[in-house]
Amino acid sequence: MLDPKVFKAYDVRGIYPDELDEEGAYAIGRAYAEHFEPRRIAVGRDMRLSAPTMAQAVMSGVADSGADVLDLGLVGTEMVYFAVGSLGLDGGIAVTASHNPKQYTGMKIVREGALPVGGESGLLDLRDRAVQNRGQTPVDRRGQIEAYDIWPAFVDRVLSFVDVESIRPLRVVIDAANGMAGAMLPPVLDRLPIDAVPCYFEPDGSFPNHEPNPLLPENREFIVRKTLEERADLGVAFDGDADRCFFVDDTGEFVPGDFITALLAESVLEKEPGAKIIYDVRASWAVPETIERAGGIPIVSRVGHAYIKHLMRKEDAAFAGEVSGHYYFRDFSQADSGVVPFLLMLELISKRGERLSEVLRRYRERYFITGELNTPVADVDEVLKRLEQRYEPEGTVSHLDGVSVDADGWHMNVRPSNTEPLLRLNLEARTKELMERKRDEVLTEIRA
Repeated sequence: MLDPKVFKAYDVRGIYPDELDEEGAYAIGRAYAEHFEPRRIAVGRDMRLSAPTMAQAVMSGVADSGADVLDLGLVGTEMVYFAVGSLGLDGGIAVTASHNPKQYTGMKIVREGALPVGGESGLLDLRDRAVQNRGQTPVDRRGQIEAYDIWPAFVDRVLSFVDVESIRPLRVVIDAANGMAGAMLPPVLDRLPIDAVPCYFEPDGSFPNHEPNPLLPENREFIVRKTLEERADLGVAFDGDADRCFFVDDTGEFVPGDFITALLAESVLEKEPGAKIIYDVRASWAVPETIERAGGIPIVSRVGHAYIKHLMRKEDAAFAGEVSGHYYFRDFSQADSGVVPFLLMLELISKRGERLSEVLRRYRERYFITGELNTPVADVDEVLKRLEQRYEPEGTVSHLDGVSVDADGWHMNVRPSNTEPLLRLNLEARTKELMERKRDEVLTEIRA
């Protein structure tokens, strides 16, 4: 089964087996090898119940098209990216549905250099080829599939981002949500002096405790409660494939991705003064203002890893952060990682000698953000045009991604969803009162 709608803007994702099954996975593997003509790629898989057979089908499709495959086995998505970049491979496929519920399967696909294959960079070509080419006979030379152990090199690389000796024995609650962090973190934690409280570390694709999506408040209830119960210095929650991590401070308050990006930018700039740092168009003023104060060069990007990874290469940026919890590092195959930000945060808190809530106070007292607010609309273009006409007199309008308005004391970005008729609003103001007033005003306009 291969429903064409499983091909999204940035990856492949659908319900198993109704929308995507092993036959479809084989077709995608063949299409990938026929379209990009790689010599050698890496394939890894997450802990979903369908992942072993789905990964085997993908590898068979690639091999039947004549390319060789390094089978990484059970790994986090970032480990596939790392393998592609560090081993000089021609591409890679992570069989994962990321943070989606248990009934989903999917793939994150990259080319040489761990560059993503998305809707504007070949994924739709793969879709068309896979849908048409199912069931082809093998080529003359079948590629080889061999197991490869990427773990030792991966652990060494992520730990190279921090001075392990500077990390204090912080008490840290870690929620792996029965996802890939439960497999990835133990060999890293073995080399750290922290007092870790591991929770739901057993990889289990049935997700018996809660869905592996920390962006949803109901999935954060556990980490907030546990961080307070344990009187921990901080809590960390990972998504299903562990390429994103989310933080809760010592008071149990969730930390927005904008503020994490600002803190991580400071850490990176301490080690590489004057570096270029990329942030997305939704972000709080806290991000560019922190980067400039720390002596770095802030560069704004469209939302989405395909755009950010391209811009990182073009600008030779050291680091990039997205509001959604994706953090990218030039020295990690210019790819996103969940483990590296976790380590950098441990180092930052240790070096500053302050509680995370104290470190964040200067942001929370100065920057008042709405977070992302989604509204279904009947006509996306019509609403965006109306918003632009309404707010053009108040400030500068830009169209890097949707409609952005930069006004006196407040700014906003309104952008359409890639997959459904939704508008996503992110708004910020210098005071809480102005933020709430403008938020309500803009939402009224969107919903009119």
